[in-house]
Amino acid sequence: MSPSADPRQQRTPAEVLGFTNGQLVQEIGYDDDVDLELRDAMEDLIGAELEDEDCQDIVDAVVLWWREGDGDLTDALVDSLSTLDAGAPIWLLCPKAGRDGHVRPAEVQEAAETAGLRVMSTVSLAQDWTGTRLASRT
Repeated sequence: MSPSADPRQQRTPAEVLGFTNGQLVQEIGYDDDVDLELRDAMEDLIGAELEDEDCQDIVDAVVLWWREGDGDLTDALVDSLSTLDAGAPIWLLCPKAGRDGHVRPAEVQEAAETAGLRVMSTVSLAQDWTGTRLASRT
């Protein structure tokens, strides 16, 4: 954004995710390395705690924290679709390049395509985390 841009128009990283008050958002892959400030901001936006991996309700979005070495990304994406409302996004959060656990963009692209998803956008969400918005191909 340019220096002359209206600061009221700037969105926080959590706001970039597009969550709104009252949404049900499931979080998968929580560990001690997640960005707690970003998590708190997400919860503030939705007005509730993030749902854990055991949630069986239909959710409005999924936040999937993923690191290289966590297993098979395609399987994790397919599993995250099981409670996701039709047309709702999956936000795949991966460590940035140069950080432990970084996942190459080509790996994200391949896993998404195999899971029947498409990469919509990638944004910097926190000092150490990048978010990739994935959407259903249907």
